[in-house]
Amino acid sequence: MLKPKNPTSAGVRHQVNVERGLTTSSPEKSLTSPHKKITGRNAHGHVTTRHRGGGEKRRYRIIDYKRNKKGVEARVVSIEYDPGRSANIALLYYRDGEKRYILAPDTLAVDMLVVSGPEVEPRVGNALPLKKIPIGMPIHNLELKAGRGGQIVRSAGTIAMIQSKEGDFCTVKLPSGEIRLIKGECFATIGQVSNLEHKNRKIGKAGRKRHMGWRPSVRGIAQHPDSHPHGGGEGRSGIGMPSPKTPWGKPALGYKTRNKSKYSNKYIVKDRRAK
Repeated sequence: MLKPKNPTSAGVRHQVNVERGLTTSSPEKSLTSPHKKITGRNAHGHVTTRHRGGGEKRRYRIIDYKRNKKGVEARVVSIEYDPGRSANIALLYYRDGEKRYILAPDTLAVDMLVVSGPEVEPRVGNALPLKKIPIGMPIHNLELKAGRGGQIVRSAGTIAMIQSKEGDFCTVKLPSGEIRLIKGECFATIGQVSNLEHKNRKIGKAGRKRHMGWRPSVRGIAQHPDSHPHGGGEGRSGIGMPSPKTPWGKPALGYKTRNKSKYSNKYIVKDRRAK
């Protein structure tokens, strides 16, 4: 649920936060690890990802993407915040005493039971192979290779859907609109990823963005010509070329950068850019 801030100052006047329905404010320490800041730099100290730096100190939450504890029932103990992702996470206590974090699907609540395995009921929070999931049921945390763990459909509010099954493959529609073939033995979790209103929140002020680890971005036209193809010129002179370019000189609009010989091209039934 969206919750506008009381406009007691200019900084919060336009701020809109999300009521996330969290049940605790502190993580399970045994399932966290130190999160070293690299501020967008590589081993040589060169900037490889622009506009990153600063930010609050965080600990990484270890998420179980594989859901490989087959047939062992787990109880949801809490729905928690994770500073490293847009979705909420859920803390599970398994019957054998083990604790694990999973991505929390929407409508998952404390004290609900979840389980994974090829013969489990297709219910919110349960994980099972694509070939066992009914067509049209919402899914997330999909594997692209069996046993590797969920790689796609993991951010807040995202959802995928099985459209058909044929032989060893299932045809799945992804959030981008892409339709692709995925092996039937790949696991997925039932439900839509939690925190659906994430995309509608408003940060409200620049300082809050800095706390998230984002530094300011600068228009290419305002830069030195050595720094950006749009740079240089006297005053507001325009970009000086027919179409815009990226900082690395590639066309910014309509230029395909995907490798034409990429191994997974054969699994794409419909490209996400196709009309």
